[in-house]
Amino acid sequence: MQEKIIIAAALTGSMASPQRVNPAVPVTPEEIAREALAAHAAGAAIVHIHVRDPETGLPSMELGLYEEVVWRIRESGSDVLINLTTGPGARYRPDDVDPMKASADSTMASSEKRVEHIIKLKPDICSLDVATMSFPQYAFVNLPKQLEEMAALIQEAGVKPELEVFDLGHAWLARSMVERGIIKGKPLFQLCMGVPWAAPGTPENMIAMRNTLPAGAVWAGFGISANEFPMVAQAAILGGHVRVGLEDNLYIAKGQLASGNAQLVERAVQIVEALGSKVATPAEARDILQLRSAD
Repeated sequence: MQEKIIIAAALTGSMASPQRVNPAVPVTPEEIAREALAAHAAGAAIVHIHVRDPETGLPSMELGLYEEVVWRIRESGSDVLINLTTGPGARYRPDDVDPMKASADSTMASSEKRVEHIIKLKPDICSLDVATMSFPQYAFVNLPKQLEEMAALIQEAGVKPELEVFDLGHAWLARSMVERGIIKGKPLFQLCMGVPWAAPGTPENMIAMRNTLPAGAVWAGFGISANEFPMVAQAAILGGHVRVGLEDNLYIAKGQLASGNAQLVERAVQIVEALGSKVATPAEARDILQLRSAD
């Protein structure tokens, strides 16, 4: 186990309408920023951020929404590390009549579009989903060529890519990107467990994925839904860092909705400390991840 374990909070995610189930899921930039600060106060060193249309609550790629969230967090004076998503722009569903065409609800976008907010806002970290996989209603498409283009643009902006892998083959592809020099410096991996239809959230699967990573890599892990807290314990025991949040799980216990991201972070802190480790501060997380100094 790590002496100091980083906790990340994934605040809102990109699912269509989770706030219909749990109204604590933040929607507006003000709500997302407020959740970020609350999660940090509870023990999170990193906040992982998607944005939503304030009117509809649906996931968005609008640059102005990212700008407002990041501005609000930075204006507060918080030292929490900001991790922006680059996942939106990879959703594909074939048209029902002509499968050679994308359906109207597909969101495929160019590499440049998917990272425009990264280049402008320069967060500490951003996700890079090394994954092409099936979701129940669509395919999530990230081809190696586009991943390499995005990785280059991200790193040119001075931002650290977090390599999100959902299955063993994704971990293999991400490792090859490190070995071929596409990912520079000390790599950071996120093992995403229990997402349909990728690797189930089991100890055996997390161990296999961890063992596929290059030597010396920093990694974290999380599980969705009922897998969330078991995977916190599993990642910590196996030498990784952890993630929780309303993006991944809406409940604090079976049948009991979480009151917010802070409550989920507090439970992760309890697990980490019960296992004998300490929770990393943002400054300690910056050192562990070998990030540039805070401005």
